[in-house]
Amino acid sequence: MITHKPSSSPVVIKRRAKPPGAEKPLAALHPLLSRLYRARGVGSAGDCSLELDELYPFESLRDIASAVDRLAGCIHVKGRILVVGDYDADGATGSALLVRGLRALGASRVSYLIPSRFTSGYGLGPAVVDAAAGLGAGLIITVDNGISSLAGVRRAHELDIPVIITDHHLPGSELPNAAAIVDPNRPGDAFPGKSTAGVGVAFYLLAALRARLRTQAWFGADRPVPNLAEFLDLVALGTVADVAVLDRNNRILVEQGLRRIRTGRCCPGITALLEVAGRDPGMATARDLGFTVGPRLNAAGRLTEMSLGVECLLTDVPDNARSMALELDVLNRRRREIEAEMRQQAEAVLQDLSPNPAELPPALCLFDAGWHPGVIGILAARVRERYQRPTIAFAVAEEGRLKGSARSVEGLHIRDLIDAVDKCRPGLIEHFGGHAMAAGLSLHAEALGAFREILSEEARCRLGDVPPVQELVSDGELPARALNSDTAELLRTAGPWGHGFPEPLFDGWFEVLDRWMVGERHLKLRLRPPGGDGIDAIGFGLGDSAVSTGSRVRMVYRLEVNHYRGVKSPQLIVEHLEQDDAER
Repeated sequence: MITHKPSSSPVVIKRRAKPPGAEKPLAALHPLLSRLYRARGVGSAGDCSLELDELYPFESLRDIASAVDRLAGCIHVKGRILVVGDYDADGATGSALLVRGLRALGASRVSYLIPSRFTSGYGLGPAVVDAAAGLGAGLIITVDNGISSLAGVRRAHELDIPVIITDHHLPGSELPNAAAIVDPNRPGDAFPGKSTAGVGVAFYLLAALRARLRTQAWFGADRPVPNLAEFLDLVALGTVADVAVLDRNNRILVEQGLRRIRTGRCCPGITALLEVAGRDPGMATARDLGFTVGPRLNAAGRLTEMSLGVECLLTDVPDNARSMALELDVLNRRRREIEAEMRQQAEAVLQDLSPNPAELPPALCLFDAGWHPGVIGILAARVRERYQRPTIAFAVAEEGRLKGSARSVEGLHIRDLIDAVDKCRPGLIEHFGGHAMAAGLSLHAEALGAFREILSEEARCRLGDVPPVQELVSDGELPARALNSDTAELLRTAGPWGHGFPEPLFDGWFEVLDRWMVGERHLKLRLRPPGGDGIDAIGFGLGDSAVSTGSRVRMVYRLEVNHYRGVKSPQLIVEHLEQDDAER
């Protein structure tokens, strides 16, 4: 058994269940799209519409009125506004969005500050507030952080600097005493878009602020009302890169942003980041944002400072954007090298722990004193993917303290799991925060052993002792006549696909007509489906596959359009590959 993403857990291919009413096509839709949408919870043809006027209104966000009152007042008196963002792609896009948006709305003194992952830590800490005071901030707005910044907000009170928090993370038992907290996941908030990313919350704040300034006769001939849709490219990038659930509201934001990117109406930085990654902006998809642009943007915050990424998104000069995008591309290549070395070390640790992957603990807790603190989140994600267990990777934060980055499996809320450890042994964890699939925490080095033990017990209570199984959920078979460029193009434009609205996967049996290597690690195949003609396929990382010419294989795959030297052709992207048992 061979997989595109090598896993040490058994792989089970499941067909996506048909929901009630699936046999009734959605009006005016291609039958294939109707089937795919129905299987993803789309109940009517009207739900397929992704127009801006169908977004959730901002009025139900708690504290939104207080936030825009404070912001509007600051703008009227030409106060200095400082945006404090997180050092990931969501925080970077949200920071760029607020700076661009506030300036477009007439704020004359707006700047930003991204705390260093290595010296300041996450969020609005007291040291960050002191730095903001040194920059002359009259008002602080957080983006993608702040909901757990109790000490930072207290310090801001001491310095008489009001704080508006915009965040989307789950709050702890106590909220900061901020001037306003705009977070759809805070207790008592009625806003239905609980999956909105940090950049999305910032967009809603701008929309509410524009509405308030309109009532104050702020706009006129010399100050036109800005079209905030111009910034949806940033919202789309941050939403996808943060792996936010693509509920309908988020799909509207992402689709509208992608439309702008495809037509060249986006910031030069996003265009440049796509181009240095070898992607055509005119054909951009959510997958391009998540797997090519997002990692390059994140590389700045992981290895150096995220200000490089924010500046790339803020510049309006294409040459400058290109130069910064190339710098980010170099950083991303370096990040990959560091990640590969850390993965080898993690594999050695797990092999020593148990040669049989099925006997590993239900939750994995890994640490090496030499690991790069900016890459542990990716490491945790890779180990989670391979072993199908919630994983926390730790690195040294400073003398005597560790910082950890956690990634979870479907069905296990990782922040709640860490919270259970905290409740079981109060004081063991210094700080933690996050959401269902990802979280961060810090603790003293000597507490690691006890934390690992309690974490495994709490995970066992939730997951049981059954060895985990990787499930690939397929949308079924595509008939041979549908394996063509028209179908591939239909699927590409039918998105945005992503977390919570998964990109279509199909499965089926094929005859291997030919096989050869591409590069050092990738497997290229020429296949024939039953009753059909030959079609190309590529399996990334499958270069050592034992699949032979003439054999029969079962595949789980995506159907895409391959553009090569000006020629378009259908191509299967192999997600899972196994040879017929009778031929092994």
